[in-house]
Amino acid sequence: MASRNEIVAYADALLELDRFPEFAPQGLQVTGADEVTTIACGVSSSRELFERAVGLGAELVLVHHGLFWRNEPLVVDARLRGRLEALFAGNVSLLAYHLALDAHPTLGNNAQLASRIGATPGGAFGDVGLACSLDDVVLDALVARIEQAVERRPLVLGGGPETVRRLAVSTGAAGYGLAAAAHEGFDALLTGEAEEPSAATARELGITLIAAGHHATERLGVQALAAHLAERFAVAWHYLEVDNPV
Repeated sequence: MASRNEIVAYADALLELDRFPEFAPQGLQVTGADEVTTIACGVSSSRELFERAVGLGAELVLVHHGLFWRNEPLVVDARLRGRLEALFAGNVSLLAYHLALDAHPTLGNNAQLASRIGATPGGAFGDVGLACSLDDVVLDALVARIEQAVERRPLVLGGGPETVRRLAVSTGAAGYGLAAAAHEGFDALLTGEAEEPSAATARELGITLIAAGHHATERLGVQALAAHLAERFAVAWHYLEVDNPV
């Protein structure tokens, strides 16, 4: 058993939360039980995730995508009410880390995905992404590695060289960064989602976009962080997959 407040304070400091100001508060978003024996983690907030966490006896839920977003009305509608009811019913706390979890150099989504595909980070790409190198991997082999890592066949919008040496990794909805990646000399950008202009941009700027799913590319960070916290505070942890094809 561990103190919720100690877990939260440690995680906030570990992820350097103050470096990543966002539109909504990150870290503790809903307060539940003071003591924690089990952490449940998942990619995104949902009623299903919270109900399953309560069923496991978790006192703390850790997610990448929390309850609040800039483009949504500030109203407790049926969706938000249902999510809160599920958390309150189990006296469960909600802990959410977005950009800070993308960016962490070892536990973050980008670092974890890069490691799984054999890419070596060598700097930053954009605000939270990674500039990586590869040992002359042909595109088909790289796509196979990515498919194995995320358990989903990526969308590949070709345009770059057949051999990938410089790879930008920025999980989630970073397809908007394709032109920037091309201008910075990358052979390919690995992200979650493409945008409508991406196919033409890839062809015209000579870069390949590999879109492996927003949800799929962001499973790894919450699992790495939950495992780290569980070891640090001697509690149990579980990853709960809520299927999402996006």
